[in-house]
Amino acid sequence: MPHTLKHLFLLAAAVVASGVIHAQESAPITSAFQSDIDSQVSESIPGILAAVVSKERNIDWNGASGYSCKESRAALLPGQTFRIASVTKTFVATAILRLWEEGKLQLEDPIAKYISKEHVEILKQGGYAPQEITVLHLLTHSSGLSEHTQTDKFKLPYMRTNHVWTRTEQLQDLVTFSKPVGEIGKQFYYSDSGYILLGEIVEAITHKSLGEAIAELLDFKKLGLQNTHMEDAKGEFGTERIHQYFEGEDIYSINPTLDLYGGGGLLSSVHDLSLFYQCLFENKVFRNEATLAKMLTPVSYPAKQALDYRIGIWEIEIDGMKAYTHSGFWGTQVVYIPSIKAGIAVNYSQRWENKGIAPVIPIIVKRLMEK
Repeated sequence: MPHTLKHLFLLAAAVVASGVIHAQESAPITSAFQSDIDSQVSESIPGILAAVVSKERNIDWNGASGYSCKESRAALLPGQTFRIASVTKTFVATAILRLWEEGKLQLEDPIAKYISKEHVEILKQGGYAPQEITVLHLLTHSSGLSEHTQTDKFKLPYMRTNHVWTRTEQLQDLVTFSKPVGEIGKQFYYSDSGYILLGEIVEAITHKSLGEAIAELLDFKKLGLQNTHMEDAKGEFGTERIHQYFEGEDIYSINPTLDLYGGGGLLSSVHDLSLFYQCLFENKVFRNEATLAKMLTPVSYPAKQALDYRIGIWEIEIDGMKAYTHSGFWGTQVVYIPSIKAGIAVNYSQRWENKGIAPVIPIIVKRLMEK
């Protein structure tokens, strides 16, 4: 990056350096967090947001670096919202488990019990058995469902047409353009299609929109989540939602119905995301501690799978420590590390290039370990 452009990025970052910082926190670690996210900004990644919540270390911080919009060069602010994409799945899975706690469904129930007859028939036409696929199979991506996003409709030339998707259309695309990936319960295969069906199940049981149902079941108000909600189907283009980029394209041009039915759809802030994971692991979301244990129970398969996915969340290792995480396609990742009781959320305005965890997260974890 040219020196002058880098200077402009860092100048913007300095103006909006930090969000929430407790007075008891030491200035060095929060300054270090800020330097860490500053280092991630580049010509291809015009902005980054990060939040760290760790009550044990008395840290409740969120910061921003770079621009909210690379065209206008408006400064990125710590509390701004963004499309969290698949991180929505943790919220959907948690909502399903809350319904399970309330006795409104059983995880072993066949999905045919809850989804529409039309969708049952579409799945059957595609070679699926909705009377045998259970709610738990969808939650753990072990249903044998393929993925409706593996079509040309989910490439930029078509996505930028502002096409309006429906859940039914996406399920029809699933069976038209793909085939089952294997037997029910025999393998892990990440499927947005499974989670849009879970979104339908939440709506069918609660008789509310998915966004309303999630906020109510998880009690966002009680948890203190102030900036998390389902995006309006017509899109939200105010100053709070940042510009996010995919292959250099501003996704303001992509209709939210692309990803609005359970596989994604929520807008949030990094502070809300880190706080939600903190509350989840402090047993402030579920009524029973055993429910979190159920959520984190490993899934057994005949062979080792590519991802250690549980229910709406998966297990990884960071710096030798067990962590739980979910990421979102547009550049979001949230992690919780039980051994240090820390929640970390980041959003890159354009997704990081390397495979795996967001590059700044291990750097932040090392800072926490040094404190």
